[in-house]
Amino acid sequence: MNSSTVRISKGRKIVPTANRLPWAGLLALAMAGFICILTESLPAGLLPQIAQDLGVSEAFAGQLVTLYAVGSLLAAIPLTTATRGWRRRPLLLLCIIGFFVFNTITALSSIYVLTLAGRFFAGVSAGVLWGMTAGYARRMVPDSLKGKAMAVAMVGTPLALALGVPLGTFFGAYAGWRLIFGTISLLTAALIGWVLWKVPDFAGEPAGDRLPLQKVFLIPGIRTILFVVLGWVLAHNILYTYIAPFLKETAFAQRVDLVLFIFGLTSVVGIWLVGLLIDRWLRMLVLISLTGFVLASAALGIGMNQPALLIFGITVWGLTFGGAATLLQTAIAQAGGKSADIAQSMLVTVWNVAIGGGGIVGGLLLERLGVVFLPGVLAILLLPSIFAVLRSKKHGFPS
Repeated sequence: MNSSTVRISKGRKIVPTANRLPWAGLLALAMAGFICILTESLPAGLLPQIAQDLGVSEAFAGQLVTLYAVGSLLAAIPLTTATRGWRRRPLLLLCIIGFFVFNTITALSSIYVLTLAGRFFAGVSAGVLWGMTAGYARRMVPDSLKGKAMAVAMVGTPLALALGVPLGTFFGAYAGWRLIFGTISLLTAALIGWVLWKVPDFAGEPAGDRLPLQKVFLIPGIRTILFVVLGWVLAHNILYTYIAPFLKETAFAQRVDLVLFIFGLTSVVGIWLVGLLIDRWLRMLVLISLTGFVLASAALGIGMNQPALLIFGITVWGLTFGGAATLLQTAIAQAGGKSADIAQSMLVTVWNVAIGGGGIVGGLLLERLGVVFLPGVLAILLLPSIFAVLRSKKHGFPS
């Protein structure tokens, strides 16, 4: 497709050009991701209030996070497969309406089981949303802008982590956690109108192009990318999940908030840098990011009592992980071709497995070895991913 291509969507002409992004549509996708991450992450920061309000222990309140993750994990592949023939905008709206309905249930429910059910189905909405976002963004622009479009559509994730979750946690402590979830529902309602106004519609995948799931998995490059996703995201979540215990042994024992702010801010910078370069340098950016994460891990391990080294490690960690989702989703979309949405759903599933695995593996490491060994383990996990990228010059991460 060249820059003069004209597409018709519901009576609206969409004219992608070589130097212009459809900002309103892409930012609507970014807003959907922002709401998705807020919905997923906020309960972790509001567990004491949620537990007290619902009359359960904090451990039971923590299952609001677990059920969301389970819903996303179980839904991503089967529902993306089942809906790949659907038109894209109605499916996107259905996911967003799901967030509106189930966050509203969470905000209003005083019944623990009903709240859990709301969280599970919010996770289902997220699983489908993440499976289609990358392909949606890429279809809105010509080939020369696909990477930049992905970066814009994914910017909601680091913004949610850097700003949305801390602010939601802060105000939730004063205004109540229910008001925060109600506010998310109001934002979601506004997003529905935004999508109807500015996001173009596209046809689903034609029946003749729908490869069986196992054949998508066997497309050259797909398995390599999923392997890299597992190693990279597992290493990240071991550190992110247990950053507070790790920092207790460092010079920043009382400044977890500052460390997470630095990480979030540098993540936003990281995705901006990726957006500038991804259309020409995807393979190199992946290698730089993985290698940088190894260097960050080394700095964190060596500098536990040296504030300057710790800040350096956290900064490099944020810079290299901020664009990870964009890099990996772009790589798997390119490898998947016409089956990009199904390939994306596989990435979402592996990503969620790695998130859960980070909690389990990190917990075992803390119990058996102690926090001082965490940085070294991260490097061990990342090295096979670097090797896999180096070997995938033809498929997955081509030169």
